[in-house]
Amino acid sequence: MDKQIVLLPGDGIGSEVIHSARQVLDAVTERFNHTFTYHTHDIGGSAIDKHGTPLPQDTVSACEQADAILLGAVGGPKWDQNPSHLRPEKGLLGIRKALGLFANLRPIKGFPQLLHASPLKHEVVEGSDLLIIRELTGGLYFGTPSERSHDGKSVVDTLAYDRSEMERIIDNAFKSARLRRKHVTSVDKANVLESSKLWREVVEEKKAEYPDVTVEHLLVDAAAMKLITAPTQFDVMVTENMFGDILSDEASVLTGSLGMLPSASIRDDGVGLYEPVHGSAPDIAGQGIANPLAMILSTAMMLRHSFHMKEEAQVIEDAVQQVLEDGYHTKDLDVKGGQLVGTVEITKQVIEHVTSQDATKSIQTCYA
Repeated sequence: MDKQIVLLPGDGIGSEVIHSARQVLDAVTERFNHTFTYHTHDIGGSAIDKHGTPLPQDTVSACEQADAILLGAVGGPKWDQNPSHLRPEKGLLGIRKALGLFANLRPIKGFPQLLHASPLKHEVVEGSDLLIIRELTGGLYFGTPSERSHDGKSVVDTLAYDRSEMERIIDNAFKSARLRRKHVTSVDKANVLESSKLWREVVEEKKAEYPDVTVEHLLVDAAAMKLITAPTQFDVMVTENMFGDILSDEASVLTGSLGMLPSASIRDDGVGLYEPVHGSAPDIAGQGIANPLAMILSTAMMLRHSFHMKEEAQVIEDAVQQVLEDGYHTKDLDVKGGQLVGTVEITKQVIEHVTSQDATKSIQTCYA
């Protein structure tokens, strides 16, 4: 199977983790007889330095022709004083909008070797396995007007949604739940916001199409509390843009390390942008100590969601799990009694498990 993949290294450690991900994908293609063609383009701060914009048109054009996109990371203090339109993050927001990527998938699953590093008690977080689905293209972040008065004494932000935007993200959540434990938690603020009242109505309408899926409604403040006090109760959580932004960041601390969390931004036809949750970490860039595992797990999400290569995705996820079980870890991971290694070595360990027959065993590290 021949697939076109755009690589967007971005800033900081982005190029290092992208390189690791490509090496792992090369091992997958060799084992399963696929062909992946890569095209590398600029985004974020590096694009500002080279092209005067965080999102060059040739990057957009390449992504529009791709089957999937892998993004390393964007941002860094070098560009903190830039005007808003020349901030690296504008590149990420821009490519999501240009490609119509409306659904952000954030799987949160703890690795047993790292749970001791979670700020929550082991018995609270153990067994947590949830998928947060966040709407990406509507809500407060994109509503107009969004402005400050001339005298600077008042501001206005607009929260706007069309029913169709709600329907497609909620439908995505139900479909995802069918691949997991068939439970959807819809998060809103229906006791206050008109947009949330419509959101809840759409969920109620949609659930008739999925009678095998259990539905629960939670107000966002209650959801935030239960994520910390009882995270194992969640399977698929779906919500609008700002609530999803906040809740997914909150949930990221459950596992004990941001360095292990992948994410995806997708649309209905399967095209998606895949990236690790962690930032660009410019303070360690070029030192050979960056943790590539979240980027590698993001490639597994790409194989599963965009290419429908479930076996290949599972092989990568199993390989990452096995590397941690073997005790290998980078500096950011607190694996007790393990062996500290750098970016190159931990990537090598993952590849060895991907290419071995043992990598096919099912450890059930499911990021569906």
